[in-house]
Amino acid sequence: MPLQVLIQFAQAHADFRIPELLSVAFNYGFKVDLPPDVNVNRPFMTVTLQEEKHACLIAERCILVKSVHEYFASGETYSALHERNCVQNHLWEPYKHTSWKFVVTGYNQTIPKARQRTVVEGFSYMALEGRIDLERPELHLCVFEEYSSKGKSSLRPRYEGDGNFIQVWFGRLISKGTARALIQKFDVKKRAYYGNTSMDAEVSLLMANQALSSPGKIIYDPFAGTGSMLYTAAHFGAYVIGSDIDGRQMRGKENSPGILRSATQYGFAERILDLVTFDVTRNPWRCGGFFDAIITDPPYGVRAGAKRLGRKPGVPLRDSVTAMKDPLSYVPPTHPYELSTLAADLVLLSRYLLKPGGRLVFFLPTVTDEYAEVDIPQLEGMAVISNSLENFGAWGRRLITMVKSESIDREPPDLRVRSEDIDDKHVPAHKDFREKYFAGFSNNVPL
Repeated sequence: MPLQVLIQFAQAHADFRIPELLSVAFNYGFKVDLPPDVNVNRPFMTVTLQEEKHACLIAERCILVKSVHEYFASGETYSALHERNCVQNHLWEPYKHTSWKFVVTGYNQTIPKARQRTVVEGFSYMALEGRIDLERPELHLCVFEEYSSKGKSSLRPRYEGDGNFIQVWFGRLISKGTARALIQKFDVKKRAYYGNTSMDAEVSLLMANQALSSPGKIIYDPFAGTGSMLYTAAHFGAYVIGSDIDGRQMRGKENSPGILRSATQYGFAERILDLVTFDVTRNPWRCGGFFDAIITDPPYGVRAGAKRLGRKPGVPLRDSVTAMKDPLSYVPPTHPYELSTLAADLVLLSRYLLKPGGRLVFFLPTVTDEYAEVDIPQLEGMAVISNSLENFGAWGRRLITMVKSESIDREPPDLRVRSEDIDDKHVPAHKDFREKYFAGFSNNVPL
């Protein structure tokens, strides 16, 4: 029988909530029916599931979920809430003789204990006959008051008529969101090895969920850096491979590679299949359709710009042979890898490397006033399934999730030349992003 549940979200990354929710449901093989008028900016959302165990899976896996409840009723006033709750009495009457507990809390509002008692007494018509158990109740009832902004005072006698009050929600707790504890586990500052470009834990976990990370899958990060995406994908059971043009980023300065040291700290070093140093435009991959997902945060120049092998324009070749004292320390010459070219190459390479149905999950920085949907690289056989914005004002970064929608065996792409499959007619807003960023996104950018 379908179950309507109330999800309480964490106050972060509102635009990422639904893509993560749908990805987790897809990964576990169940369906989530969303309401037609969904508002991702509100902290509460009702959805329909087929079984209660699906609600538990959401709470266990979704990083942005604080709790999941069986939905009983809601209202713009408490009077409306009680009226609807009476109609839904078949949902809560089976619990009349169980131990119970009430929790009354507010979003953007602190509710005094005296008024919490008043709210609980308002549900006396439910005639709960079981004992009160504040530690391990069989029935955990939750009342959430939602406000649009923080009120000036929480000491008012009543709440109807308060201009900031939006809605009150009521339901039975099914499960608290346990996945959010992983944010502390993978906190960059607690990691054995990290750098100044390491992705923060919460976003890395979100990306791992959207990549459908799970036991037995093989996931690749072509711009691994210090390994943030590798750790979270491996935590969910995937085997991972990382590569980077600068092996020093992956190795660190100690004898044991830095990424392996952190993976050992987390207890899954055996899931790091390999760490390889090469330029992604001159990659060694000769077998397509191999990876279940590609998950990456390409360097776009705010803290570290992308590089590719080759000399910068105007730098002459040496006219003599020089012997290297330490071949392992040799760093070949590189020149900038322009972001729009990098993004297009990434999608093209992913189409070759991914299995049919495999996902590419990556961040793409955008200029707020110039962004258009066509800025995302368009390629036959790769379909965009989610596009979430983290807004920083004049610019933002978009978490793009694409799926390989074809089953065609293709030849390895030559990323040293521009592919005819890529549409060059449109100039995306993120072209020359680094220069625009350091120019403050003014119109007079020397390019």
